[in-house]
Amino acid sequence: MKDLIINERSWLIKTDGRIAVQHTPDQPFATVLKREKTYVTDRGSVKETISVTETSPLTEFEEKGEELILSGSGHELRIWIEQAERGIVLRFTGEKGFAYRFNLPAEEKEAVFGGGEQYRQVNLRGEQVVNFVSEHITVKTILEKAIKPRFMYREKKASEIGSYAPMPVFVTDTGRLIRFDVGSDGVSVFRKEPFSFTFDACPKDLTILFGDSFEELLTRYTERYPNRMGVPEWCHDGMILGVQGGTEAILSKAFAMLDAGAKVSAVWSQDWSGENRTVMGKQVWWNWEVDERLYPDLKGAIEKLNQRGVRFLAYINPYLVKDGRLYEVCREKGYLITRTDGSVYHIRSTTFDAGMLDLTNPDAVRYIKDELIKKNMLDLGISGWMADFGEYLPVDCVLHDGDPKALHNQWPVLWAKVNRDAIEESGKDDIMFFMRSGYLGIQNYAQILWNGDQHTDLTKDYGMPCVMPASFSLGFSGVPAVHCDIGGFFSIGKLKRNEELFTRWMEMCTFSLMMRSHESIRPWANAQFDAPSVIPHTVRLTNIFAALKPYRLEQEMKLKKGIPPMRPDFWKSGKFDASKDPYSYFFGEDLFICPVIEYKAKQRKVSLPEGEWVHLWTGKPYSGNTSFTIDAPVGYLPVFYRKDSSYSELFESMKNKQ
Repeated sequence: MKDLIINERSWLIKTDGRIAVQHTPDQPFATVLKREKTYVTDRGSVKETISVTETSPLTEFEEKGEELILSGSGHELRIWIEQAERGIVLRFTGEKGFAYRFNLPAEEKEAVFGGGEQYRQVNLRGEQVVNFVSEHITVKTILEKAIKPRFMYREKKASEIGSYAPMPVFVTDTGRLIRFDVGSDGVSVFRKEPFSFTFDACPKDLTILFGDSFEELLTRYTERYPNRMGVPEWCHDGMILGVQGGTEAILSKAFAMLDAGAKVSAVWSQDWSGENRTVMGKQVWWNWEVDERLYPDLKGAIEKLNQRGVRFLAYINPYLVKDGRLYEVCREKGYLITRTDGSVYHIRSTTFDAGMLDLTNPDAVRYIKDELIKKNMLDLGISGWMADFGEYLPVDCVLHDGDPKALHNQWPVLWAKVNRDAIEESGKDDIMFFMRSGYLGIQNYAQILWNGDQHTDLTKDYGMPCVMPASFSLGFSGVPAVHCDIGGFFSIGKLKRNEELFTRWMEMCTFSLMMRSHESIRPWANAQFDAPSVIPHTVRLTNIFAALKPYRLEQEMKLKKGIPPMRPDFWKSGKFDASKDPYSYFFGEDLFICPVIEYKAKQRKVSLPEGEWVHLWTGKPYSGNTSFTIDAPVGYLPVFYRKDSSYSELFESMKNKQ
């Protein structure tokens, strides 16, 4: 039960025997702020300049019936306190036009996780986390890698890296979950006690839950905020090959890999609508209808793929390239966002401009669903697509309905809803789409996210290693279904992947929810799954992925409870100080994975969690709570399974797939 305890100058709320909220004159629970803010955007990356012109702590309080009324300096905040299972929900009514800061008690060494997708590290203690959906990649960083020698590159800090999918949801290792229901941007600061959370508008509510494990917290969170994440069963039958270049190219490459013995569930061709060559490399022509010159008789080609058990996936985003055919159609219909003067508001991507479809316009949404998705994709036999972008909504545009500042963070969720609704309206239950951007509620529409656009290298800020913290953080935020681009995406100059890096990345993704490669923005400069030295690894690893289908299907079932398949090494202990390796992870309950994240490494240091373990490739037993160095040749990252696992027989069979 909850207890509101009021003293002469302070108050606190206790539930489950713990203090959830505490107010003192020196550390008020709520403060009203007047802030002036300017935004500078560049290809989706946003820099904010903020000045605070008024600070009004709400130090006065009054209990009035079911309400707690906070006030100070002429401002007021009304709070309704509701009991939740082992927690509370505070529902707020505040003033429009003001920012709000909230303080919550914290312990001295309390570790913090979540915050949506955070790439640099899983523990956010000591950090400032921005709650603003934005482009993850910056041009400056890419150019820096292209110009400087590898040893001179300075890996970026967490505070320097944006997020495609930030969320004001946090879990701590003291058994606490914090969620603010707020659409506006803001910042959460975990540098000292108390923790502070500032938003440009008053949140609808604050949920605080307590629990004895991460699993308990996320399960009860999902009961309150359901998710419908999960992919069709065919996704578990093999690798999704990232292939471009036209009808002949996709058929020849897919069939060659099948003939070589690889397990292939689909080919993903993002250039199905046409190729757009820019100074950055090979991009997509953003005009969502098949390019008949590049993909003649695509429907027939899809049928040929289907006959061999292979699906075809495409690409779409909520933009239309300027001067493309569909751009002109939608401009005439008034389906694109505009500037205050009524002209189309163009979005710049690398070197070209595009118009953004207005997701607040019901006619535009109907057009996207009926014409672009159902007719132009589903009627062709397309089984899924990358639903890209969603994070570029300008805060100074004009929408059909609504304030772009208030809707900016929610835009990727609106985009996900359009895709999900189109599929459900079609009556097809075996279609899959994947997204990179998100915000609160994304798990109710997106089937699976991917970790954005990694660089084709092993840097810990933007390369392959950042996949692990990003996936863990999303899991702690209630978004359990995640995967990544095998091989990464961004490549420029000497920033490119060789066969070793591609194979190491493929090793890791063999032990993930979905296995999908990307050709990168410069396919000709980067190693692919069918490079001569890579093919044997592609064949072997895709067969292992397919063989693990029963185990992955069990993880799919747990998604509905909010339990992420990828979990950090301290998951079972519940305490961050038990972590020994930020880049090793549990995959489900019974597999422990240690990705190789160093170039030319032949061995890997391993720190096993508690329990009795068996090395997947050799069958050698190991005791937990030990650290040692093990051989890790290319194609054989260190993987261990629990000795007493109910899947031991399945795991034992992996030794035969050498």
